[in-house]
Amino acid sequence: MPYTQDRVHEIVQAQRRFFRTGATLDVNWRITQLKKLKQAVLDHQQMLEEALYEDLGRSPVEAYLCDLGPIIVEVNEILRGLKRWAKPEKHFSGLMCFPSTRTTVYKMPYGVSLIISPFNFPMLLTLGVLAAGICGGNTAVIKASSKSAASTRALQKLVADTFPEEYVTVIDGGHDVADMCLAERFDKIFYTGSPAVARHVLEAASHYLTSVALELGGETGNWCVIRKDANLQDAARKIAFFKLCNAGQICININQIAVAEEVAEEFLTELKASFIRQIGEHPETNSEYPKLITGAVYDKCERLTREYRDRVIFGGAGCRETNRFAPTILYPVTMDEEIVRHELFCPILPVVPFRDTEADRVMEVISGREHPLAMYIFTSDMKWAERVMSTQQYGGGCINEVCIHMMVKGVPFNGTGHSGMGSYHGEWGFREFTHPQTVLKGRTRWNLSLREHPYSGDAGKKKMALLKLFEK
Repeated sequence: MPYTQDRVHEIVQAQRRFFRTGATLDVNWRITQLKKLKQAVLDHQQMLEEALYEDLGRSPVEAYLCDLGPIIVEVNEILRGLKRWAKPEKHFSGLMCFPSTRTTVYKMPYGVSLIISPFNFPMLLTLGVLAAGICGGNTAVIKASSKSAASTRALQKLVADTFPEEYVTVIDGGHDVADMCLAERFDKIFYTGSPAVARHVLEAASHYLTSVALELGGETGNWCVIRKDANLQDAARKIAFFKLCNAGQICININQIAVAEEVAEEFLTELKASFIRQIGEHPETNSEYPKLITGAVYDKCERLTREYRDRVIFGGAGCRETNRFAPTILYPVTMDEEIVRHELFCPILPVVPFRDTEADRVMEVISGREHPLAMYIFTSDMKWAERVMSTQQYGGGCINEVCIHMMVKGVPFNGTGHSGMGSYHGEWGFREFTHPQTVLKGRTRWNLSLREHPYSGDAGKKKMALLKLFEK
């Protein structure tokens, strides 16, 4: 049934009524819902895997590795920590507040949340965010991507089989339906996608001053920097795996590589060999290799390959019938070319050579662009690597590794600026979906006149002396 503004409004209002019953405030009740979510993923695993194959050509192993397994890990982490995270904090009120001695900070849910999820990891970036919303005590309206239609249908069934609509529901449709959702008053919005659409989300949220979290890929893409002292075979193996994963359609994927020219040829030889070893010489015809989400993305790959045909040193072929396009290396590319100044979100991989002695200048150029969601460095110089990683601005990253920083338990995930705002995973997701409310418990006896007039004369002098004493 097509959605209308009235229908969307009805869903939001029903969730608001349900939230106001107070049912979601009970932490034990939330734990029960999280267990239901986890079991639903397990019970619907085959359906979810089939949907991921239909939309993105994912094999069952890759589907579980990238989408389904991390949901289970996320829920398990929340189940272990939720009671501790949600426990109200007790604080001493301080001498300035005498005779009050106790202040409590309650971790309150925002209320009715809107989760707008993307096509590239349609299960993880929907149900993983939902888990954070549930653990915070919120209800959720989920606007799933119309590009990954099979996955959206699967999500609708899973959620409808598990939760009542007034608690959690999945809405499908295109940008028009998303705008219907954004026209409603929500208490929290979590959007995953592009910076361009994020601006639209923020503009809509500003009408109601709604709290927003954004997980974005970054305007100018994620860099991988390879110094001449790096283990080139190790770097090539990891980069090849990562670029093959979901055919490059990953917000934290490597958008472009900067490699020391002293070892560039050796590295590229290793990278080509790693691609072939992992997926074969013709990945575009390999059913295990994921496909592109739409024909438009395929057209972009073809266009870029044509534009850089004299610099295609690997790949460059595709199969329009299956919508698969081989990982394609472009070399050499300069740091000022347009292709390395925006996110590609596909299997095209520009490679920029630089003199190893100019590594700091490369990092300066990167830092002068929009903040990326991820940063990757391969080197044996840990002092340099740690200095760079502790002074650059980006979402997260790795030294001599790719992508798995986001799988570490207990740490936040997200970007900054054009790569996002807010954070989630584990306790950070709980914090993102709750508001800390401070409540001081006053007393009716022994109240001092310190804060009351008069402020002049001897009384004022005594009060000033006490105020400065209490500040210590």
